[in-house]
Formats: sequence, C-alpha cells, structure tokens
Amino acid sequence: MKLSEEMKNKTLLSFELFPPKTEKGLQNLPGTIDHLMKYNPSYISCTYGAGGGNVGANREVCQMIKNAGTTPVTHFTVIKNTKEGIKEQLDQYLADGVDHMLALRGDIPLGETTTCGDFDYATDLVKFVRDTYGDKFEIAVAGSPEGHISCRSLESDIAVLKQKQDNGADYIMTQLCWDMEQFKYWLDAIRCAGITMPVDVGIMPILDQAATINMALSRNACVMPRELCEIISKNWIFPNPFVQDPFDADVEGKKARFKEAGIEYTIRQIDEYRACGIDGIHLYALNKWKDVSEIIDRSGLRTLV
Repeated sequence: MKLSEEMKNKTLLSFELFPPKTEKGLQNLPGTIDHLMKYNPSYISCTYGAGGGNVGANREVCQMIKNAGTTPVTHFTVIKNTKEGIKEQLDQYLADGVDHMLALRGDIPLGETTTCGDFDYATDLVKFVRDTYGDKFEIAVAGSPEGHISCRSLESDIAVLKQKQDNGADYIMTQLCWDMEQFKYWLDAIRCAGITMPVDVGIMPILDQAATINMALSRNACVMPRELCEIISKNWIFPNPFVQDPFDADVEGKKARFKEAGIEYTIRQIDEYRACGIDGIHLYALNKWKDVSEIIDRSGLRTLV
C-alpha cells in the first residue's frame, strides 16, 4: 500500500535521517535506526546531496532503512542533474528496491543563480518522473506553510503546490513551521485551492539555541513565535550562542534548561498539529534517537505494546 493511501486510515509517524559525513557516523547509524524502529515508523526518509554529491551514501542509508524493516524514502533534487543523470540514478534506486521519493528543487549552489541542471523546479521533476516511470515511484513534494522564500507570494507558492499535484505528486511533506496560526491558514488555503494531497508535517525538535535560530533564518525565513523567543531569551548564552567559547558562567545550566523547555514546546506543537487533523508526523531525528524517543514517549505519539 502507498504511504498516501495509509494516511487515509491513520496518522503516520516517520523520521528523517541524513547520510553521515564520517565513517564512524555511518557505522553508528544502524544502531540509531534500530532504536527508532521500536516505534514502528511507516517510513524513514534520507536526505540527498546536491547533484548526487553523496548519492552513494544516500543509497547505503536507504538500504539500512530497508533492511531494518520499514520503507525508505529518498530525497531527490534537480541541482546539477541532467535528464539522463536523473534517469540513471532513479533506475538504480528501483534496482535497489527504493521506490518512494521526495521530489525537490534543492538549494541553488553557492555563487550560482540557476540549478545548473536540465530542470529549474520541482514541478518539472515530478512531471518527468511520472511521465517516465508511471506509478513505479510514490512521489512526495515539499509544502511551505509560510511560503517558499523564492516565491513572490504565499498565493503563488500554493499555485505551484497545486501544479505539483496536477503533475502527479502523491502527498505533501511540509517544511518546518512554528507559527501554528499561519499553518492553519495555509491548510485551509490549500484545500480551497483544490489541493487534496495528504499533509505530512515536518517537525524540527527544539533542542539547541544556535541550531534553532540558524534553522529558522538561514534558509527558511520561519517566524519564531513569542513563546519560542521567550524560551531563547530566558536561557540566552552570553555573548551569543554561536561563539565557540562563551563567557557565560552558566552555559551548561542554560543549555539543559533550554533543551527541556524546547522538548516541552515541541510536544505541545505536536498536540496542536494532531488537533488540526494532519495526516502524518515526520520528525527530524538528526541521526540521533534519544531526544526524539523522549518526545515520542512524552507526547503519547505511540502506544508501545
């Protein structure tokens, strides 16, 4: 059964991993996957380097996921990819038994103004995959509740999302969004626009000050609600959380208190998302298992029997 079909029957739980950059990280990953598997995830996704820069590691991680007993979903971008190169890679994924993908444009390479490939947008990739492979792949696409920063407006972004559906996409995986009122508005707006695809919500656990600020502003331009800003301010590490050796006398205490408050914030957000009637919770595991396990256990996302 397709994941998009499963979502019609229940709210799915899934995780995102990335190909480790070190040999030690790659060796540790099967253990992490084993810990995550106790929650019986419907799938685990794996990120993909621009232009297939780490596609070999991506394929290796996808096989780890498959061998662990759940569905691997590979991210796939058009960055520096030709039509022939895309087909060659997707043929290999199918040969590996990987037939689920998240179709993305990807981040424009540093110093460039284009994708440096044959396609400019994820809409092109979705159509190419559907026209070339029919139903051999289940295709997820990204959704941006606050609008993609490259789009001229939220309405334009929603129109692009509708085009992805028209081109053959199966379901939506959202970018992180901490602004719940904006998310509710977006969810109503996409339904009014005729977008019927299931919505699988991407959730970034709030665990570290610098990482939270960086994730919000570096690529996504995410709104940080007052409550989240208060958590950061009350535990602010002086002179700032980005320096290697802060002079703050209570660094470790603030990190611990921030993490606890961040986990609580993440759990409350999961509650709000579930109350919206979303179709899946997709947790960014960051190649670790302890923190996301605590979030799942305390939120009641899974009843372990």
